[in-house]
Amino acid sequence: QVQLVESGGGLVRAGGSLRLSCAASESIFSINTMGWYRLRPGKQRELVAAIISSSSTNVADPVKGRFTISRDNAKNTVYLQMNSLKPEDTAVYYCNAVVRRCSSCPGLNYWGQGTQVTVSS
Repeated sequence: QVQLVESGGGLVRAGGSLRLSCAASESIFSINTMGWYRLRPGKQRELVAAIISSSSTNVADPVKGRFTISRDNAKNTVYLQMNSLKPEDTAVYYCNAVVRRCSSCPGLNYWGQGTQVTVSS
């Protein structure tokens, strides 16, 4: 079973920065899309950013210009650099990846356990 292990959440003041990391914990064949979603209080889960390659990213409008997504394919890891954080960024952030465990295997969707990000005003 592939596991996505997240780290980097915490409490920060408005205007501060945090960097989230998410690593696949098992040998895999390949990872297609990797991304971050968040669940804010009273809201539905929403896409924050996704990446296929360094030249193919999708960043949600509310965080565009403040958050940057990147990945290290050698480490099967995706990062989310969050700058100029606002109280409305407070949420549980979930890592997501579409993973193929072998060359003939289908791509399956996996989720991390979530990491809390709290931004105080």
